Amino acid sequence: MCGIVAYIGPKDATPFLLEGLARLEYRGYDSAGVAVTGRTGGLKVRKVKGRVADLAAVVPARFKGTTGIGHTRWATHGVPSDANAHPHLDDAERIAVVHNGIIENADELRARLTEEGAVFRSETDTEVLAHLISAHATEGVELEEAVRAALGKVVGTYGIAVLDAEQPDRIVVARNGSPIVLGIGEKEMFAASDVSALVRYTRQVVHLEDGELATVRADGFRTFTEDARTTHRQPSTVDWDIDSYDTGGYEHFLLKEIHEQPGSVERTLSGRLDERFATAHLGGLNLDARELREIRRVKILGCGSAYYAGEMGAQLIEELSRIPAHSEPASEFRYRNPVIEADTLYVAVSQSGETYDTLAAVQEIKRKGGRVLGVVNTVGSAIARECDGGIYLHAGPEVSVASTKAFTSTVVAFALLALHFGRIHDLSPADGRRIVAGLRALPDQIREILAQSDGIAELAAEYAESEGMMFIGRVRGYPVAREGAQKLKEISYVHAEAYPASELKHGPLALISPELPTVALVPDDELLDKNLTTLGEIKARSGRVVAVAHRRPEAKLADHCILVPKSEPELDPLLLNIPLQLLAYHAAVALKRDVDRPRNLAKSVTVE
Repeated sequence: MCGIVAYIGPKDATPFLLEGLARLEYRGYDSAGVAVTGRTGGLKVRKVKGRVADLAAVVPARFKGTTGIGHTRWATHGVPSDANAHPHLDDAERIAVVHNGIIENADELRARLTEEGAVFRSETDTEVLAHLISAHATEGVELEEAVRAALGKVVGTYGIAVLDAEQPDRIVVARNGSPIVLGIGEKEMFAASDVSALVRYTRQVVHLEDGELATVRADGFRTFTEDARTTHRQPSTVDWDIDSYDTGGYEHFLLKEIHEQPGSVERTLSGRLDERFATAHLGGLNLDARELREIRRVKILGCGSAYYAGEMGAQLIEELSRIPAHSEPASEFRYRNPVIEADTLYVAVSQSGETYDTLAAVQEIKRKGGRVLGVVNTVGSAIARECDGGIYLHAGPEVSVASTKAFTSTVVAFALLALHFGRIHDLSPADGRRIVAGLRALPDQIREILAQSDGIAELAAEYAESEGMMFIGRVRGYPVAREGAQKLKEISYVHAEAYPASELKHGPLALISPELPTVALVPDDELLDKNLTTLGEIKARSGRVVAVAHRRPEAKLADHCILVPKSEPELDPLLLNIPLQLLAYHAAVALKRDVDRPRNLAKSVTVE
């Protein structure tokens, strides 16, 4: 989940490295560093604890080289410090390595290398790689051979870029569980852990597969496996625009991405709604109607917000298609020796398409003969390539660590999948038309909610100093409550819990007090009266209530109310979630949090 960049070509590498790291800072931001070399050899290295801006401040004007690598870190081994920042070097300061992932046998390798005379300067597992590669980089050995030999002794996950001061005409990169993307320029080459670092310079990219390495030179690249077999990778075109990585006048990327949701939902829906047959076109599933009718259960796997989106998706699938559906954290699924059933469809959810726990779950299902679909935002990502078919979100890139537009587009994708399943099973044409109309109306309804941002900001400021918040909802509303609590926790650092409203009286009601306000989801549906009863129970215990509702409850039941437009009952959760995003954002701003880069977190979790 750290960020890697690399450049080789005729130009000075340093400006690209610093800019690329700034674009990747959402992947890790506790320390940063760069290393460059040139035709005359020798390494120049700068690294600091802190942000990329802190690194840029200490890089001198004469820090130049035509070959370079850089890194922005999210700590796994060792506290954030100058010494633990990447790149890491061997004793001779000839080999420089940047690394994402975790080397599981690092302690064993460190002990062996220490016995052989290596001197370690950091607490990281990555430094082991620098010394290990150096041990194999004897006279006459090509850098790629030294890297390949070193990786043969490594157990764990990695995305790496390696520089050799004595072979400055190349960079060697490798991938196993952590993404590496090559960028093809005009007589220059780039590499990064995410295409966001590359889109200003090239749209032609190559994604490495797990177990694959590449030698990158200014005039091209060669890919090969760990056992030295040549592979053939064809470039693909990235369709994301550089403007997506600019705040566009908004104070934060998160606010920009919240306000981009009408457009991202339109892109997710584009070309997929079939008015004639009241269904959804999803050709990427690679499943015909007969195969879909044979599915008896749907299991959805994701982590964090993707898991909560999966819970909303499971609800949609059950309601519209009457197929049993369930969402589970991918991080738990892969460790419990799950039973893989032939008539179960597994769906893997990931914004980045690189989430390691989810990817490992997909691989376990595939190994046992299961069928997996992917719901991902990033074209060409590892999960997208691993799955049998799926749905691309086309939400556009997210830069802020907290997911908003990708979350919403994921739920829209599940609504399309549920509609598609439902029409193949027993959903009537009339109900199909109802859902199609509801989906078409979503972008404008989201715009209506976003227009309330200033009012929600005032409300958030009033509640931001609370000791915590309770989020409650029933049935369709419960996953929305969970996602709302997640957002508040991750960007404002305010403790938040989510409970089914029906469960409040079975224990959590003991927490209710004036100091612990409750955010209650109160849609105008078949459970409205029961939800209003729950509000009464909270108010009877002097609890404060913020209702997110289609119509304002009685004043005695809610202190404040955020009104949202009514959709179809199955689609209401999509709209109920939008005010919770704004509430979390404005609370974080009121508390002066680092909204786009919350502490201890990173965007794409590519380690266990």
